[in-house]
Amino acid sequence: QVQLVESGGGSVQAGGSLRLSCVASGHIYSGYCIGWFRQTPGKERRWVASIDRDRRISVADFVKGRFTAAKGKANNILDLQMNNLQPEDSGQYLCAAAAGRWDGGCNEYIYWGQGTQVTVSS
Repeated sequence: QVQLVESGGGSVQAGGSLRLSCVASGHIYSGYCIGWFRQTPGKERRWVASIDRDRRISVADFVKGRFTAAKGKANNILDLQMNNLQPEDSGQYLCAAAAGRWDGGCNEYIYWGQGTQVTVSS
């Protein structure tokens, strides 16, 4: 079993910044992928960023240039730095874990944290 705990959400005005952190624990090893997703009411959950088993980081195009992801001091931490936040960035940000594949990809994300809320006002 894998546990994920997110932190760092909050309320900011447009143009502001927040840094989210995800800590994974339990039966997790370096071969796991850790990802950040955004959930907003009435919309599909959207992938934001992730780190794969080879510790390569990917960021979704729709936030690239404003959001960056970085591995924490340990392999079980993935931080998400969000700059120039806009109201459309509001939502529940969830951290998830998946077993990494040998080809460098990630299997289905099956472990999920409770999420942290981000609210951006105009």
